[in-house]
Amino acid sequence: VFLSEWKEHKVAVSRLTSLEMKDDFLHGLQMLKSLQSKHVVTLLGYCEEDSTILTEYHPLGSLGNLGETLNFLKYRNVNTWQHRLRLAMDYVSIINFLHHSPLGTLVMCDSSELPKALSQYLLTSNFSIVANDLDALPLVNRSSGMLVKCGHRELHGDFVAPEQLWPYGEDVPFRDDLMPPYDEKIDIWKIPDISSFLLGHVEGSDMVRFHLFDIHKACKSQTPAERPTAQDILDTYQKVLHSLRDTVTSQTREML
Repeated sequence: VFLSEWKEHKVAVSRLTSLEMKDDFLHGLQMLKSLQSKHVVTLLGYCEEDSTILTEYHPLGSLGNLGETLNFLKYRNVNTWQHRLRLAMDYVSIINFLHHSPLGTLVMCDSSELPKALSQYLLTSNFSIVANDLDALPLVNRSSGMLVKCGHRELHGDFVAPEQLWPYGEDVPFRDDLMPPYDEKIDIWKIPDISSFLLGHVEGSDMVRFHLFDIHKACKSQTPAERPTAQDILDTYQKVLHSLRDTVTSQTREML
C-alpha cells in the first residue's frame, strides 16, 4: 500500500505483490465496489489488469492506533467516554451493515485476534470508523444451509468465538474437512472486546462498561443463537449514551 497523489488529493494505492493472494485481492475489490456507503472506505478507482486499487486516504490510519492518536494534545477534546462510545457505535453499525448488506449476510472473517480485527478498519479525520480491508467476507445464508469457515487453519484463543475452535480435543489432529462451519454470530462474540478497546481508560469509561455489562454478557453466550443481533447491541449503546449524557447534564446543572 502506497501513499500517492491524484488530482491534488492524497490517496492510498493498493497493489498486489503476491499472485497467490490474487483471489483474495479480487474478492476485496468486488466487496469495495458492492458495499460503497458511509461504513466503507471510498473507492476512487481500480485497474484489474495490473491489480491496483485506489481508495481515499485517512491520515490517522488503522483503528489499532487509536490510543496513540488520542494521546496527542490536539485530540484531547475528543478523548472522552462520549466520543469513545460513539466510536464503539460506529463499529457495531459497520457489523450491522455487513450482516444486512446488499449482498446478504457477510461475516468479517479476518479477525482471529484483536490487533488483526482492528487493522481491518480506519479512523477518519472526523473520528468515525470505516471498514477498509474487505478481502475475507464470506456469505451466510441460513435458509439454504450455507455457513462459513474463516480460513483453513486451526484457530486458538479467547478472542474467537467458541464455535471457531476445534471441537474434537487435542487427541484428534485438526482437519479442515471435519471442522464444523458457523454463522455471523462469531462477529457478535468479538464486539465486547473491541468495544472495551475503543472505550479505553478515560474518566467515565468504566461507568459505560457497567451499563453495557448485560448486553456484553449476552454477546458472550456459548450458544450462538442466544447472542443478540448487531442491531440489538446498537440500540442498547444508543440508550446508554442518551441516559448517561442526560445524567451528566443534570449533575452539571445541579453543581451550577
